[in-house]
Amino acid sequence: MTDKISFGFSSYSFSQKLRSGEMTLPDVIDWVADSEGEHLELAVAGQNGPDAPIPNLESDPQYVDEIRAKAEQAGVTLSNIAIGANFYTTDAGETEAEIKRVKAYVDLAEQLGIKLMRHDVVAHKGLEGDDTPLFEEAFPLIVSAAKEIAQYAAGKGITTSLENHGFFVQAADRVRRIVHAVGEPNFKTTLDVGNFVCVDEDPTLSVPQNLPYAMIVHFKDFYIRPATQNPGEGWFRSKAGKYLRGAIVGNGDLDLRSIAKSIKDSTYEGYASIEFEGIEDCLLGCERGLANAKRLLAEA
Repeated sequence: MTDKISFGFSSYSFSQKLRSGEMTLPDVIDWVADSEGEHLELAVAGQNGPDAPIPNLESDPQYVDEIRAKAEQAGVTLSNIAIGANFYTTDAGETEAEIKRVKAYVDLAEQLGIKLMRHDVVAHKGLEGDDTPLFEEAFPLIVSAAKEIAQYAAGKGITTSLENHGFFVQAADRVRRIVHAVGEPNFKTTLDVGNFVCVDEDPTLSVPQNLPYAMIVHFKDFYIRPATQNPGEGWFRSKAGKYLRGAIVGNGDLDLRSIAKSIKDSTYEGYASIEFEGIEDCLLGCERGLANAKRLLAEA
């Protein structure tokens, strides 16, 4: 059954038009309301500042209230807020300040009426070579910070999560290790079905492993080319060197049919978001991606 999944979008999917000024966030909310989607995630990363379209810690509180009211008026649920964070530091003062900042975003989520929040746990940039020793060093710092934030969020009825995102904690087993070690019922994972390929994992195997711990699911697709075949500009590389480029959901090289079946056969119920990061027009990418995701899940 597909009625256990509520489809929508991440605001990251609209970055082309938000950054250019072609659309405001209220415009995006109206577009989502007119689409087949039901909800919108707010992705703060990379769009901080008092004039940024996505509400953040520097936003005018009145603007934050206006966005909440706009979404309510349009009938679009604000489902999740996603932010960057880094707890891997040797400076205890920096770590304390970072935890305080992330807690302030929990407060912002509460102001927006949002019940889910994704925060990163380390900086996005990948590290060369075998980073296993560094992960073991970072692990207790990540767990301690995430636990403190989850406990704070629980008092506000908010569930927090980390994503398989950013190379360092992108592998399925690393995500699960952190979730288990934090051990809070309101700490889970934002499960991006495509991001596993960035660390050369097979999503058809990794997605089912992490579905039991999912807070929200991201539908994403990639074009994938071998490390020996440089396709030119516009691509980035996986940890092992494969070439990757964002695609409209259902148009890329991921086996989304198998992934959709795993989701459909699982006990997961909740939000699923289209996260488009291709080079096509983002509105086209969102519209077709949503239609393909719904079709794949229905046919699974």
